[in-house]
Amino acid sequence: MENVYRINLPKISDPRGNLSFLESGNHIPFEIKRAYWIYDVPGGQIRGGHAYRTLNEFIIALSGSFDVVLNNGKKEEIFSLNRSYYGLYVPNMIWRRMENFSTNSLCLILASQTYNPDDYIYDYYKFKQLYNK
Repeated sequence: MENVYRINLPKISDPRGNLSFLESGNHIPFEIKRAYWIYDVPGGQIRGGHAYRTLNEFIIALSGSFDVVLNNGKKEEIFSLNRSYYGLYVPNMIWRRMENFSTNSLCLILASQTYNPDDYIYDYYKFKQLYNK
């Protein structure tokens, strides 16, 4: 998955506590149009299970940990997120799901577009057909 990559964010260490930040277009390769977060995920539950036609995402584990399982239609790869000073850039047309959420984990997702239900692909076989065009 050549277009998926980890992005390290600035980390300012301080005896009072660390600080990290991000800037649209600087640390993240798109303008942020939407932010949402996932929390209170019951044990064993899976989130995601879809792809986007055009939307790009940046996924951060602000607290706790979870796995992001990505599939490009040919290959599947697991990325474990467990630190708030880096995140995972996931471009469009990558099937994604999130699993193995630790207790009290908090997942922040920054998106390149506002919510558009027509951009989602929920059928994996349809995704594979579109990906292989």
